[in-house]
Amino acid sequence: MRAIWLHEFGGPEVLVPETTPDPTPGPGQVLIDVAHANITFVETQQRSGRPGPFRVTPPLIPGNGVGGMITAVGPDVDPTLTGRRVVSATGGSGAYAERVVVDASAPIEVPAELALDEAVALLADGRTATMLVKAVGVRPGDRVLVEAAAGGVGSLLVQLASRSGARVIGAAGGHRKVELLPGLGAELAVDYRLPDWPDRVRAATGGVDVVFDGVGGATAQAAFDLLVPGGRMISFGLASGEWSPVSAEAATARQVTVVRPDVPPARLRAYTRQALADAAAGNLRPLIGQRFPLERAADAHAAIEARATVGKTLLDRL
Repeated sequence: MRAIWLHEFGGPEVLVPETTPDPTPGPGQVLIDVAHANITFVETQQRSGRPGPFRVTPPLIPGNGVGGMITAVGPDVDPTLTGRRVVSATGGSGAYAERVVVDASAPIEVPAELALDEAVALLADGRTATMLVKAVGVRPGDRVLVEAAAGGVGSLLVQLASRSGARVIGAAGGHRKVELLPGLGAELAVDYRLPDWPDRVRAATGGVDVVFDGVGGATAQAAFDLLVPGGRMISFGLASGEWSPVSAEAATARQVTVVRPDVPPARLRAYTRQALADAAAGNLRPLIGQRFPLERAADAHAAIEARATVGKTLLDRL
């Protein structure tokens, strides 16, 4: 099979296409014929060797999310699983390939009404967005600021918060991304690269009740400063390269709650199912902004790092 290997840390060019023996499912495992692989910003950090909570050790095939069909099962696995369309985490590696073996309990069947590529786009981002909205407790009438609102998670947060009855302000980097936000449900869209963006938000809303922080750094600090007493803030990304600098002491002084959810794996799996069901019912739409053939995984990583992407980036098996 074709696969992308990471033999050493470095720039996108270290992602190298190679021919690799097909994996074989053992006891308790299934084989997925991969149609699409999900790419996350975290994977670009792993490839570069940056320290973090999800560090990997080369050599390996990167990637942690796929969509495809189960084509073989281990000797002790229910054979009726064969032929099912599924999405699945891969245990931290192995997704950038034509085939992958996973634990038989890992795949989630895709609803018949949902396209497989959309399901893959929701695998990580859909559960994350659903979890974040539940953790913060978005209420009707809340003024909700979503940073990185044109990204994979952010674009879903805009939709979910709007559907909950909130007034949504979307903040994104660059005119092209900002233009997408009203179509997702944002009442106001601002460019966080412009220095006056907090003033625009304050003038339109008087302050915000909820901040979904997907950028970190100075943007997170500016968003925190917009929160009214009793507000809630939760971080889900660091597009700036830095986590939010907001301290517990600063939050307490401002009467703001910094939410740090601790969600068990079983609950995350339920959130994935919920996101897939919402999309199948037409209530949630993943924004697939760009896709690359498997062999061009390096180009996909380069585009993400250059901030040239919107929504979700997929690798497609062609």
